Parts: sequence; structure tokens; C-alpha cells
Amino acid sequence: MKDLRNVTPETAEVNTGVKAPGAVSEKLGELLTGTYELLIRTHEVHWNIEGPMFYSVHMLTEGQYNELFAATDVLAERMRALGHLAPASPKALVDTSGENDKKATSSAVQMITMLKERHEALARLCHEITEMCESDDVNDPVTADLCNGRSAVHEKAAWMLRAMAS
Repeated sequence: MKDLRNVTPETAEVNTGVKAPGAVSEKLGELLTGTYELLIRTHEVHWNIEGPMFYSVHMLTEGQYNELFAATDVLAERMRALGHLAPASPKALVDTSGENDKKATSSAVQMITMLKERHEALARLCHEITEMCESDDVNDPVTADLCNGRSAVHEKAAWMLRAMAS
């Protein structure tokens, strides 16, 4: 009898018709870590924005970080459905090297522009994953659909941030 107290998560083979679940999970891991980092950066802007744009940016970023947090769960659960583990340690989820740190002393426009650029980068990654998943070599319409939806969210967020920064 298996001791259920000592079960550890591990990858598993799935037989759902997805031809390359490992490759898809690897790309989803990139999207998950990028989303998690953007979640933290969005909180940073939410907490540190000042000036005439304070209220509108503060409210916009609150909605965005709530949506991003929910998205991290959906992305991780898709990886698990494909039989792979999701990154779980802080180091795996966020670049802790400090190289990408923006100081809280950035202007409102600089902070908004940084968020816009990160949303655009994630939208591009979503497009890349969608294209990969729609190929005959992968055959993963579920992940393609998920990434289409994520791309729409990132494109809309980038548009709103771009409109504020102009």
C-alpha cells in the first residue's frame, strides 16, 4: 500500500492527443514566469505611482494584477494537465538577480511604459505558443485557445497603458 503522506509531484505521460506536451509545457512555463514577474511589477507600480495620474493608474493596475494572479493559476494548471510540473520556487518564477529592477524613483510615464512593454512581450509569446500548438506536430487546440485569450488580455492592457503614457 502506498503511503499517501509521502507522495511527491512528478511528470506523467498523458494520452489526450497532444503530440508534444513537453515542448508545450516548456513554453507555458515561460509564459507563467513572465506573467508572474509582470504581476509583481504591476504591484510595484500600483504601490509606488505618484502624481496627477495616481488614481487612474492605481485603479487600472489593481484590476490588472488581480487578472494576472488568476492567470498564473490557469497556466500552471494547464501545465499539470499536460503531465508536467509547474515552476514553483520564487527563483524559478521571478528573476531575482536584480538586473531587471526598475527603481521606485521612475516617473509615472516610465513605469507605465515598462508595464506596456512587458504586456506586449507576453502577447508576442502567446502568439508564438498559439502558432506552435496549431501545428500538426503539436495538435494542442486547448493551449492554443488559452493563449489566444491571454494574448487578448495582454494586448488590451498594453493599449490602455499606451494611451495613458502618450
